[in-house]
Amino acid sequence: MQIVHYGNLSASTVLIQPVDDHDLEEMETELNEIRKQGKADFQLIAVKVDNWNQDLSPWEASAVFGREGFGDGAGELLQFLLEQCVDRRKTYYIGGYSLAGLFSLWAAYQTDIFAGVAAVSPSVWFPGFLQYMKEHDMRAKSVYLSLGNREERTRNPLMATVGDCIREGHNLLEMQKIRTVLEWNPGNHFKDAGIRTAKGFAWLIRNQGAE
Repeated sequence: MQIVHYGNLSASTVLIQPVDDHDLEEMETELNEIRKQGKADFQLIAVKVDNWNQDLSPWEASAVFGREGFGDGAGELLQFLLEQCVDRRKTYYIGGYSLAGLFSLWAAYQTDIFAGVAAVSPSVWFPGFLQYMKEHDMRAKSVYLSLGNREERTRNPLMATVGDCIREGHNLLEMQKIRTVLEWNPGNHFKDAGIRTAKGFAWLIRNQGAE
């Protein structure tokens, strides 16, 4: 996996983001927006995922669109990311867009190394994931959730559940006394991914250390 470092490498705030080529194309926009909204020094570690559906999926699932199903490579990817989080003097946040947002949420149920999660337009329609949230405790202190206000208006019956799933997931986190917010952005799933991701990370940075 390829790692790209952005920002101040000595900053005490470290953002971890699994990315694809499209995310890397929007990275400068994302970084500028984080700087503008977050108002704090940070480092961002972008990890380019080799196989999106395989590496970001917590367990196997059938194809939802096209022919490619989902693998169970999330555990291996998480171990790789944890190797980037060895300096315990720093504060680590994880976040991502779409399936990377789902992965980030799942990762924060596995370890308490991440102080917060930015799950941006996350694929919470993923089979079995909402039930997983019901049966496990979130280990991060802060969770940012967002969705486009047109994302649940899709002909795919499984993906159309994303709105109801994220609302219920947000309620579950509130019941667990997790600091959380659910923000709605204008547009469908493919609009302003970089800016939306930046809003999530900036929210985490602004709330860093809050009680």
